[in-house]
Parts: sequence; structure tokens; C-alpha cells
Amino acid sequence: MEEVERLWNEVRELSLGNNSKVERLQTPPTALQFLRDFVNPNKPCIISNAINHWPALSLWAQAQHSYLSRSLSSSSVSLHLTPSGRADALAPLPSSPSSLCFASAHVQRTPFPDALRLIASPDHNPAVVAYAQQQNDCFRSEYSALAADCDPHIDWATEAFGGALPEAVNLWIGNQRSHTSFHKDHYENLYAVVSGEKHFILLPPTDVHRLYIRQYPAATYRYSSDTGEFDLELEEPIRYVPWCSVDPFPPPEKLHEEVSKFPLYFNGPKPFECTVKAGEILYLPSMWFHHVRQSSGDGGCTIAVNYWYDMQFDIKYAYFNFLQSIHYRSPSLLLPEKFSEETDSDPDCL
Repeated sequence: MEEVERLWNEVRELSLGNNSKVERLQTPPTALQFLRDFVNPNKPCIISNAINHWPALSLWAQAQHSYLSRSLSSSSVSLHLTPSGRADALAPLPSSPSSLCFASAHVQRTPFPDALRLIASPDHNPAVVAYAQQQNDCFRSEYSALAADCDPHIDWATEAFGGALPEAVNLWIGNQRSHTSFHKDHYENLYAVVSGEKHFILLPPTDVHRLYIRQYPAATYRYSSDTGEFDLELEEPIRYVPWCSVDPFPPPEKLHEEVSKFPLYFNGPKPFECTVKAGEILYLPSMWFHHVRQSSGDGGCTIAVNYWYDMQFDIKYAYFNFLQSIHYRSPSLLLPEKFSEETDSDPDCL
């Protein structure tokens, strides 16, 4: 199936350019420009100077996050806890470390000031990595006290998407210890960084075979505040989640092994990489695979707000479903399993 490998390169040449760079706009586009140049061709971009007017850029960066603590002093938020900063990611099975499962975070309701202290001072409890987020429109519910600090929607994006307002607006507060494993979303994503930086690795939907998506049993971390330890428990009854197998940053001692297991990723076309800084927006098109790391800003936190707009289930979606259904055989390599149906689980910690 050399045609599939040729498709990876043709998508880059025809739509994206073959230099692994994400286009950067210095000013917000018009709705027409955004629709024509980025939404219709399903092409990511970074927009600078689009949220300079947000009060959040100055208020949320105050020393010791005094504004945030004061504004949310009486609020409880959903705090995600893991031992490694990798939630909704692959982890060794408790009963069989040589096998992997899909591990979700321990989630607990926590007073916001306590959650913020745990996030902003990661060395205080190095055995726990905390992330304040909940992908259920949490900015307009848990964090509604901050609503006036950001725009309720991105006006030029809303117009380009036909006038429909975002399906969800989410707030993310974490630190440099949190990572997001490769995944994709069925949303058009406008991702605005308020503090710190986000480091993305991106792959277009046509590269689906390079991520070795397999079925993994679902598990959840359980955290005991009494012992300060985590247990990883398999769900009962067993539920399987299709998830990307590739870690783009394996430990040096495992690099050779990972390259041997996943050669289509490591030896294929170079992924797109970009850093989104405070005050910038990343347009992440629907169905694009992305892996995310982050660097903390002032006060030890990385803070972002993202707007999820419904994607159009059009001919591009049909093309992708056809492509992922193919049992792809490289001229020299066999891709392990056919891609299976999409999980309802959403990725943690963007």
C-alpha cells in the first residue's frame, strides 16, 4: 500500500507546506480568511494579538495568583490527580507490568485555593501531579466567576463556523509536569494560552496509521490522602478504549525499542511542531492528532482557555472513516491492528 505512504507526503505538499512549520498570523483573520485559508483546508495556524484585550492576561498573572484565589475563594473545582502527570494515557497494568492499560486520573472536588497551591507548588508533594480542568464546559460553570475576564466566544471563528456559539468553553490550570498523549477530537478547537506556554506535536488525520491505535483495557487511578499513594484499578466490567500507542518522547534507554515497535511514526514524515505562547491562539482543526507538553509561567502555572466548536460531519469525515478502515500494510511492515471505533473518553490535560 505505497499509496497510503504517498498520501502522507501529498497532504503536506498540497495543503500544509513540507517544512513542518505551523503558519503564524500576526493579527486575527477575518471570518472569510479564516474559513477559506484554514477551516476548509483543515489546516492549523497560530494567531497572535488576538486576545490582547482580555483582562485575564494581566489579572490571572498577578503574583501568587491573588486575583484568582480571591475570585474563586468559595468555589470547588474538579482536580485531576495522577502520579506521573499522564492521565488519559497508557500505563503498565497493575497485575502485569509488561502489558498496558488506558489510565484515567483520580478526580476529586477541591476548594480552588487548595487546588491552586497544589498545582503551583509541585515540589511540595512530588508524588502527586495536579491539574485543574474538566472537559464539560467548566469555564461557564465551575469558573463562571471569571467569565468577564475573557471573551465568551471568538467572534471571527464563530462567524466562520456559521454563527453557532461554542459547544463548550474549558479552563485548564496545570504545571510543567503534566503531558497529554496523542489523541484527536471531534471539535474545531480555538486554544488560547493565558499564562506559560504549550508545546504541540501535530499530525494530520491522514497519518492515522502511524499512531498504531490499539484497544487497551480502561483503568482509573485511586488516590488515598491518608497514605499519599495511588492505586490503578481496572474497570469492572472490563471496557476497552482505542488509543494511540506512540510516545514521541520515550526515555533514552527505550528509544531503540520504541523505534522498532513504531517505525511508521519515527521513520515517517516529520510531525508539525509549534509553541503557543501567552496571548496567542492555536486553531487546532477537528480530527488532527496532537500531543501536548507545557512550560509554566509566572507563579508556576500554565493557564489556558479553549473553545470547542462543533465540527462539520461532511465529506472530509467520510474520507477519514474510509482511510482508517483500511488494513494498512507497509511494503516492509505490518501495522498491528485495524483502527476501531472512537471512544467517548476525552483526553486529559491539554
